[in-house]
Amino acid sequence: MSTDAEVAGGRPEVAGDAGGSSLTVRDAFPPGFFVGAATAGHQIEGGNVASDSWALEHVPDTVFRHRSGDAVDFYNRWPEDVAMAAGLGLQALRFSVEWSRVEPVPGEFSRAQLDHYRRLAAACRDAGLRTVVTFNHWTTPLWFAAEGGWTNPHAVERFQRYVNVAAAHLAGEIDWAITLNEPNVATVAAVGGGGVGGSAVGDLGRALEHASRRHPAATGSFKPMMLWEGDQLGRYAEAHRRAVEAIKSHVDAPVGWSLACVDYQAVPGFEDRAAAVRDQAVTAWLEVSRDDDFVGVQNYTRRLVGADGVERPAPGAPVDDLGWELYPQSLANAARYAASVSRRPVVITEHGVCTFDDSLRLQHTGRALEHLAAAVAEGLDVRGYLHWTLLDEFEWFSGYDVTFGLVEVDRHTFERKPRPSAAWLGGVAVGRTRP
Repeated sequence: MSTDAEVAGGRPEVAGDAGGSSLTVRDAFPPGFFVGAATAGHQIEGGNVASDSWALEHVPDTVFRHRSGDAVDFYNRWPEDVAMAAGLGLQALRFSVEWSRVEPVPGEFSRAQLDHYRRLAAACRDAGLRTVVTFNHWTTPLWFAAEGGWTNPHAVERFQRYVNVAAAHLAGEIDWAITLNEPNVATVAAVGGGGVGGSAVGDLGRALEHASRRHPAATGSFKPMMLWEGDQLGRYAEAHRRAVEAIKSHVDAPVGWSLACVDYQAVPGFEDRAAAVRDQAVTAWLEVSRDDDFVGVQNYTRRLVGADGVERPAPGAPVDDLGWELYPQSLANAARYAASVSRRPVVITEHGVCTFDDSLRLQHTGRALEHLAAAVAEGLDVRGYLHWTLLDEFEWFSGYDVTFGLVEVDRHTFERKPRPSAAWLGGVAVGRTRP
């Protein structure tokens, strides 16, 4: 449970599972290390009507529990949210540019939408928040999905064209850039060991296929979000590299991509099998990052790999509202592994807890940060930590039945109420030495 000291910026109790370290999350990270929160456009903006996800939320017999609708109206209320994040003491805000808003039809770019995202980025920086800008966070324009999505031979060219326009318009307001969010998530789903908005990982592809078949425009070429078969690693790696080139031509900032980094661990005797799962789901993707400025690590849990492959959490293991095991060591484990393979600095671009029990969120995050601090003390190069997520959000297939939010949002009035974990994380941030 949280205490008054935690709410005021102290650290949660850690019952010895940080290896006996005397480090605290307030003083263990180096100067320049930033603490902030991550968001994604479709999940909080509302009204993203030209996207593939919006379309799939509205088909008959949809697999989405809810429609995103107004979400939490971040699109209109971002000035309030930026001020709130800065007021809490956070040092960075990650947000995404919605491709479907910027390019609602092929080749036509909206200056008004580009200006919107530039104003958001500028306001963040004026408030003292570093901007971590994601150019694609899972959703794509409906027209892109309808022409085959990432299977289209021109997909990479389409993506590069969009990124080039967006990066040029936001030039000067980007501190860190992310090309693609978790492009390996379908691979993680294929091997088992993660999840998206309440769907069991093994069901992710089937759920998306189920939804796409029911879209009125569905044809053999309709490929929403990440539903497609083929060389995903090759295609996404090419798109990433071309996007890096486009961003670098306009922006003097570190560029990388963010990857779903499940902490795969072997049941004794099944080390080879665990290594094979890890190689497919994570390692091959991390190798792409060797040419980047950093690698974004997104970790929520560990998964054990045994005789039957990736296993469910053991009976009695602590889990969050999505059934993911709460294993605070997994964040540091994933960051160590990512750094060892990519040979690049790490930014924690997502980490959090799916729960309405904020004391659980606060306690688990504190323990995870203690483990991360211990890894940094051992030499791990981590540049920042972004908690998922700032606001109660539209959590994909689970809709609004679950949340990762540091800030409670009333779904009817949109009133924001920071939870104790938000105040605590802000306390962690302001305890750092600003560069």
